[in-house]
Amino acid sequence: MRQRTSSQRATRNMLAGMTLFELIIACGILLVLSSAALPIARMTVQRQREAELRRDLREMRNSIDRYKDAADKNLIRTEVGSQNYPPDLETLVNGVTVSIGPTAPAGVSASSVAGASGTAQIAALSTPAISSGSSVASKVRFLRKIPVDPMTGKAEWGLRAVQDDPDSRSWGGHNVFDVYSLSTGTAIDGTNYADW
Repeated sequence: MRQRTSSQRATRNMLAGMTLFELIIACGILLVLSSAALPIARMTVQRQREAELRRDLREMRNSIDRYKDAADKNLIRTEVGSQNYPPDLETLVNGVTVSIGPTAPAGVSASSVAGASGTAQIAALSTPAISSGSSVASKVRFLRKIPVDPMTGKAEWGLRAVQDDPDSRSWGGHNVFDVYSLSTGTAIDGTNYADW
């Protein structure tokens, strides 16, 4: 009987040891799997931030182009020497007064100036009855807000004027022809974010 009791204890101790051994193996497998998944998760987050950066740059550049188109049609008053580009990004957010009158080209309205992207906002300043020779003044916003750069976490962007060199990192201050990220990081594809 003593021998049976001692063999039962030994079996129980062996089973307890096997359970601990299995637990260690399971933890090791989980550690290996989680260490393999971490780089994939980081890459996914970086791709999302890069997609957001591309979208923000596209939205701001489209807003600049819509402003220039409206200024080229003489719907917006611009400063001499600005070549009809906005003076800064805040002008796109704050809005400008657009006059739609008898001298405007056919088919031009405040909504066509704002664009079809839905980012521009139109608020009629005065809405007189439109007759021959009358005009309508509207305030047009080309950008809802200046987006936050997902790479730097700030709503600050590098600006280029028409007079600046294409790869210039200093803004001349006369107008906004182009925008770029102030991030010094490198994208997944090996390009610099500032070159986008």
